[in-house]
Amino acid sequence: MTPWHLGRLCAFDLETTGTDVESDRIVTAAAIGLGGGADTEPSSWLAEPGVEIPTGAAAVHGITTEHARAKGRPAVEVVDEVAAALASYLGTGVPVVGHNVAYDFTLLDRECRRHQLPTLLDRFVDDVLWPVLDTRVLDTHALPYRKRPSETQGARQLVTLAQVYGLPWVEDDAHGCEYDAMQAARIAYRIGWLAHTDREEWPEQIRTARRPRFHAFAGLDIEALHHLQIRLAAEQAEGLEAHFRKTDPNAVVDRSWPLRPWVDDTAEGAIA
Repeated sequence: MTPWHLGRLCAFDLETTGTDVESDRIVTAAAIGLGGGADTEPSSWLAEPGVEIPTGAAAVHGITTEHARAKGRPAVEVVDEVAAALASYLGTGVPVVGHNVAYDFTLLDRECRRHQLPTLLDRFVDDVLWPVLDTRVLDTHALPYRKRPSETQGARQLVTLAQVYGLPWVEDDAHGCEYDAMQAARIAYRIGWLAHTDREEWPEQIRTARRPRFHAFAGLDIEALHHLQIRLAAEQAEGLEAHFRKTDPNAVVDRSWPLRPWVDDTAEGAIA
């Protein structure tokens, strides 16, 4: 069996108007087929999201409201094409890889519903969204004891993972969806390589980390690895919720992965 990190992958990322999956919109998207001995197949989109892009979001990804209106395509077309592209990979068993994919998949799901398009789940006969690789879930299990590099940089941010796994990071390119998608794919490859390599051959900063658990991912086919991530994501969410409840007794962290379920709590059954 070919190790999972050596097969074909689809690197995926969204840049959006904000961080609320229920109300924010897609600005840019990337779905890049790579690996597995085949040519790289990049696809990217720029949408006119139909709402103002907050200055804070524009400062992160560099797309202003004016630029999106001048150069972007109608959101309904972009959303449909992104969902169709991902479905074409998933439907043939090619894993979609990203960082914190539950955010991206859930926001895409809500965008499909907003525009009355088939969701990713609608595009599958068995109504199951798989296979998926999430570098945040994999890394959190493999190296669970990492501290924040600084007060402004989180332990599980994409830039932190790039640093941990020895990848170059170009800040001027970061937060572009193509760059972030490719970085996630490279990180997934590094995690897979570590999982299938003797510890004695690991780089020193990985070998000397506290209780690394990369070998939990060794020898699995992509279906088994997907289902393992479902369990790991739930366990990680439970631990994060317990941490938050030290200061907020009512804190709740969703345990769903890789897609948060749709809850119709509006009178009309649609997102405003």
